[in-house]
This record gives sequence, structure tokens and C-alpha cells, in this order.
Amino acid sequence: MKYAEAAGLVKFDFLGLKTLTTIFETVKLVEKTRGIKINITNLKLDDAETFKMLASGDSVGVFQIESSGMRSVLRQMRADKIEDIIALISLYRPGPMDNIPTYIRRKHGEEKIIYPHPLLENVLCETYGVIVYQEQVMEIANILAGYRLGAADLLRRAMGKKIKEEMDQQREIFVEGATKNGVNKKKAAEIFDLVEKFAGYGFNKSHAAAYALIS
Repeated sequence: MKYAEAAGLVKFDFLGLKTLTTIFETVKLVEKTRGIKINITNLKLDDAETFKMLASGDSVGVFQIESSGMRSVLRQMRADKIEDIIALISLYRPGPMDNIPTYIRRKHGEEKIIYPHPLLENVLCETYGVIVYQEQVMEIANILAGYRLGAADLLRRAMGKKIKEEMDQQREIFVEGATKNGVNKKKAAEIFDLVEKFAGYGFNKSHAAAYALIS
């Protein structure tokens, strides 16, 4: 993997999920036994009955969200949109789990939503001001410090690998870029520290969204 990347090649991971087979076989059985045709690629993502079921924690056997811990969080979160499932799949891991109570309290209006900087509201409003995804880290670097998206991806990777030399260099670039954008130097350094903390275990949203769709 590492040698392929160093040579300039792109690596793709293809995940074979038995859940897809289960869904495929279920669709066939429903049509055969009940005469109901289901287009699995055209399901409503805002079905009230589905979210009522999930909010009650009734998700045993549902891809990714069937553990007792997941079911407990579903009940607390009272998930009512696909974005909640995407966030839950991303947050329910060592490290990010610490942010689940904040996400839930802010979702239900029990805690004020605070953004690290007003410029970041559009990036973080979907997750109530909590940095959850790698894509958010890249957007923050782009909007606040003027990173091009390619450079923002390098920043994300450097944060994930925690290489001190790279991080010191990136901190300097980030703070300088943010300062040019009118952000106070001290505030820029604080935001970099915050982003670095989240980037170490931030999840890839596109991956989580695909998983949430299967769920």
C-alpha cells in the first residue's frame, strides 16, 4: 500500500459486504411471497416509520447499528434523519465517542451550538458545531487558512499520522493563512489545535454515508 502511494499510484479498497446479499435476497423473497416489488435504489430516506423504529433502539440485525451500545445511543439521539445515522457511524468509535453526548445535547437544544469561528458555521452546522468528518477538517483549512483542497488533504493525512516535523510546518502555514484571512493569530493557533485533535480520529464522511445508506 505505502509503496504504491509513494510511486504515485492510487489505491482503492473494495469492501465485500454480506449485508448487500442479505438485502438482495430479501427483495427477491418479498416479491416472490407477497408480490411486492421493491426498488432498493429508490427508497425514501426520510421515512417516519423507519426512524420511529430506529429511535426506539429496535435495530437488532441492522447493519452497523445493532450492538447494545449503538441501540442505546439511537434511543438517546432519537435519530430522525439520515445525517444522524451517518454521524453515529462516524462517532461510535474510540476517541470520537467522547463527542456523542455533546452532539445529542445540541441536537435536542439542551446545549448551545458553538462554532470555533463564525466562518465555519456552514461547514459544521450539520453536526451541531462538532468536528466529525475528515472532509470538515479539509474544508476548515480551505475556508479559514486558504488551503487548496489538495494541500488540505495533505494536512489531514499529516494530522492522522501525527508526524511532529510535518505538524510544526503545517501549523505555521495554517496560522499564517488564517491571519491573512483576518483571524486573530492566537485564535488561529487555538483552532489548529482543535482541528488537530479531531483530525487524528476523524472519519471519512463519504464512507460513513455509504454505510448509513446500507443501514
